Amino acid sequence: MQTLGLSDSTLRTEGRLKSLFWPTIQSGADVDYLGAQGYWVCAAVAFLSLVLFIALRQPVTGILIFLFYYLGGVGVRERSQFAAIAVFVMYVVDTMFSPFSIVRIIVSALLLSNLRATLIAALWRPESEEAVMPPRLGATWGEKFADKFPTWLWPKFRIFYYLYAVCFFVIVAAGFVAEFAHGMH
Repeated sequence: MQTLGLSDSTLRTEGRLKSLFWPTIQSGADVDYLGAQGYWVCAAVAFLSLVLFIALRQPVTGILIFLFYYLGGVGVRERSQFAAIAVFVMYVVDTMFSPFSIVRIIVSALLLSNLRATLIAALWRPESEEAVMPPRLGATWGEKFADKFPTWLWPKFRIFYYLYAVCFFVIVAAGFVAEFAHGMH
């Protein structure tokens, strides 16, 4: 594996918490790792939101939130700056207006880490050594979902997601304004 350049033979000097929440980003492999992490975080938020809203008998809301976070996670996996910003901002705003939760703080920090990686990678010259991405394997189901499926799905739904996310933000903002106006009376 080392001969093919598929394994990381360098020792990480970062602590576990730093490598999870604020890792050193020096190569395409670092960005790829954080993109996969962001995909799984967004997928978890999407599925948990769907289940929660179905349990609350609000399936339409659950589906809308699921689409926002799952497709956003696909965009994060494909290094979309827009998707990384959208899921981070929406999650942080939702966290600010929700009851305090350590889990929400941790997920927000993970999404911030993904946003940071996406923005740093966007500054690299495409021909530079650090911009080279590792090959995406598809040997396991996890690799198929996190590596192969987003590569196939994102080009087909990218424009839809951009429009959907903007509409989603407008609807959420209108909801906050209505809630605030209702609280004033």
